[in-house]
Amino acid sequence: MARDKVEEAKWKGLDVNEHWQQMKCIMMETAQDISGMTKGPRRHKETWWWNEEVAEAVREIKIKYGKWKKENTKEAWKEYKKTTQNAKRVFLQQRKRNRNDLMTVSVKMKFFKWQTRRLKKHRITRLYCIKGASG
Repeated sequence: MARDKVEEAKWKGLDVNEHWQQMKCIMMETAQDISGMTKGPRRHKETWWWNEEVAEAVREIKIKYGKWKKENTKEAWKEYKKTTQNAKRVFLQQRKRNRNDLMTVSVKMKFFKWQTRRLKKHRITRLYCIKGASG
């Protein structure tokens, strides 16, 4: 397969860089034909603070970045920077909200462990007001 492509290629009159570029293209095409292509890793891994509000902020950043790159003006740069600052606020607020939820679970677990240690220390066999980790 690769041999056929190499034989069909026109090599005469090419300098070294063009020769190398053509050879590279042939090797890449052959590898792609034989192995195929993968999609690559997921871009956004699932995180505990990612939601629709954060996704919208990321979309806005991408739009403003494209506009800035296309126009290359100071106004577009300022809009892009303002959007990134607003997005950072959104990220931090969302993470803080979810961290508070996690902290309450963490505090409950610490309290539960403390109570069970106290019960074991004093050899209390039954206490009905403490629930396990499952609820």
